[in-house]
Amino acid sequence: MELGLHIANFTWNGGAAELAPTLRRVAQGAEDAGIARLTVMDHLWQISGIGPPEDEMLEAYTTLGYLAAVTRRVKLHVLVTAVVYRDPGLLAKCVTTLDVLSGGRAGLGIGAAWNAEEARGLGLLFPSTRERFERLEETVRICEQMWSGSDAPFEGVHYELARTLNSPQSLSRPKPYLMIGGSGEKKTLRLVALHADACNIFSGPEAARKLDVLRAHCEREGRDYDAI
Repeated sequence: MELGLHIANFTWNGGAAELAPTLRRVAQGAEDAGIARLTVMDHLWQISGIGPPEDEMLEAYTTLGYLAAVTRRVKLHVLVTAVVYRDPGLLAKCVTTLDVLSGGRAGLGIGAAWNAEEARGLGLLFPSTRERFERLEETVRICEQMWSGSDAPFEGVHYELARTLNSPQSLSRPKPYLMIGGSGEKKTLRLVALHADACNIFSGPEAARKLDVLRAHCEREGRDYDAI
């Protein structure tokens, strides 16, 4: 069993001036205790259930870069990136940079996004659910192409990249760890079967059935379910 620490609340004593030293102590203490991965949310406002939107929230990839500098062993990724917050070429470059500078410890956790209030509040793209899932599939394909070393063009419905050059390449080979968040049975879990190293399914009465659905997708796609 592997244990991870998900850091979702930055409302700590001391205010903004103490965020960096407190985050360093939390990360280093977790690593020393045997935690295998550290994750953060891809939110720009705090989410309901944890606190009001006005509570402190740090941008995910800047935070992971800081965590890479103050840790030595833990895997680092977002749980999970909102697909519409960064264009795919930039996202692949962000994860690659994190992987190189952390010594091969970066991953990509990605999902279709859900926080319309946050996105619209800050002027970010937030199309329909259908379009977000279409963009999710194209983004995963673009990231895989960039990590493969190919610099060929990519032409999709929502994204066109003239040259998918990615230099330097990630240290993680053949690609950084990929988690796809969500548990939609027709689209999301099929994407997991096709592309991902991990899924993100909440515990509860439905979890076993969701995994059975994933297993069925793996059988149809010729993927080893136990590799996920």
